[in-house]
Amino acid sequence: MSGNKIDVHNLDLYYGDFHALKNIEFTLAKQDVAALIGPSGCGKSTFIRILNRMNDLIASCRITGEVLLDGKDIKSSIDVTELRSRVGMVFQKPNPFNMTVFDNVAYGKRMQGIRDKRQLADIVETSLKKAALWDEVKDRLKKPAQALSGGQQQRLCIARSIAMEPEIILMDEPTSALDPIATGRIEELIGELKKDYSIIIVTHAMHQASRVSNKTAFFLLGEIIEYNDTREIFTNPRDKRTEDYISGRFG
Repeated sequence: MSGNKIDVHNLDLYYGDFHALKNIEFTLAKQDVAALIGPSGCGKSTFIRILNRMNDLIASCRITGEVLLDGKDIKSSIDVTELRSRVGMVFQKPNPFNMTVFDNVAYGKRMQGIRDKRQLADIVETSLKKAALWDEVKDRLKKPAQALSGGQQQRLCIARSIAMEPEIILMDEPTSALDPIATGRIEELIGELKKDYSIIIVTHAMHQASRVSNKTAFFLLGEIIEYNDTREIFTNPRDKRTEDYISGRFG
């Protein structure tokens, strides 16, 4: 059995008759940060939504092939609630719940039945510290999350994901709605988080992919054209289409 966190083999995804992802092969090891790059509409976000079964909500969606988490099939062997606690998700736009900073982070654990105030307080503090947000919000825990800046809201969403003790964090263009300073904070945070989590980040920014990831997958028209160490992808791509995209000839 593979020692990877995620193994994807012969994966195809259809929306009705539209063949959106074609014969995807992908692996993610523990503590890997994999960046997914490629032009808009090439399948990057569709792919990461498979990994925590968010595509289940789309009636016309049909998936074939194998997606394994720690060697177990995510469809047949892992309950979807368990899967989503093990595979966290951070979206493009910060989406804090309409409640306090504290309640945002505690929400998932409360849903799991944890009521002990001390335990919840510890989880919230630990998660906010891991998301590099504690020092900025420790005196504002009872204030509405919407009062935070965009960058703080995105780190709050990361803390909310961390509170569920995931093994993998999926990030779908997590900095595209943020200013350069907030983007820098999130990139630094990814560098810290990879000590404890495997991370997949969808990004349009080449420089971001080269800074934060150790693996990069180039998607084009629903296929992974190339998946390799980030340094290799950016300095010595094997496929001319990868080279053309990275050098800005298209995309």
